[in-house]
Amino acid sequence: MSTRLPTYFVSHGGGPWPWIKDLMPGMERLEASLQAIPVELGLTPRAVLVISGHWEEREFTVQTGEHPPMIYDYGGFPEFTYRIQYPAPGAPDVAARVGQLLEDAGITTRYDGRRGYDHGMFAPLYVVYPQADVPILQLSLKRGYDPAAHLAAGRALAPLRDEGVLIVGSGFSYHNLANFGPSAGPASTAFGGWLNTTLVEGPVEERTQRLLHWDTAPGARASHPAEDHLIPLMVAVGAAEAEPGVRIYHEHDFMGAIDSSSFRFGEVPGSDH
Repeated sequence: MSTRLPTYFVSHGGGPWPWIKDLMPGMERLEASLQAIPVELGLTPRAVLVISGHWEEREFTVQTGEHPPMIYDYGGFPEFTYRIQYPAPGAPDVAARVGQLLEDAGITTRYDGRRGYDHGMFAPLYVVYPQADVPILQLSLKRGYDPAAHLAAGRALAPLRDEGVLIVGSGFSYHNLANFGPSAGPASTAFGGWLNTTLVEGPVEERTQRLLHWDTAPGARASHPAEDHLIPLMVAVGAAEAEPGVRIYHEHDFMGAIDSSSFRFGEVPGSDH
């Protein structure tokens, strides 16, 4: 029986959607997949480390605050959505461990005690842990979006999985803000199929090499003109590099036409693997 936690890459939806479901219908399958995460884990993690597509720095940077403020990094939503509170406590002790692991791996690391929670964290995690009673900290992306660097960061952070820390990459399997209409279907379907082949159906030993060259995949650049919402996946995979992937959420018609997916890497605690 294992107590090692899996890792996740989740498509996190649009803006503050959990608070405006009447204005943003069609989120039911995404919501159900996020709600299922604590159920399948069967335990409450010591903390959650979130790598969000909404935070990048020149070097990997760890959020260290005890009570991070909110960052409303979206626009065009109702006024009250700029007063949302998700008061999950920070995790300074885990932040120190994250920094130690990265630095021990030779990865330059910075620390930020003032950084707040962005919606790449608080939108999905509000659905997963609505009581805001699980400590959460964020790790930035590294500017340049080098897949190898983010896979390496995931490898360095893998010991956290045996220390009660849940690693979650939060982004989107498709993220092209200039094309979220019906014409997004072909590219998102092509790239979504490649992702599932790479992460779930194909040989685990080939997964890393395929991800290093993700931008050559069918529909890749049409799905991710900038890869900020894809690169959190690399950290989640790197932390579970030799372990199988499972697609935990998938729909072909997100917002009418988009192929959207989320994935888990590694077995859930208590499995006999």
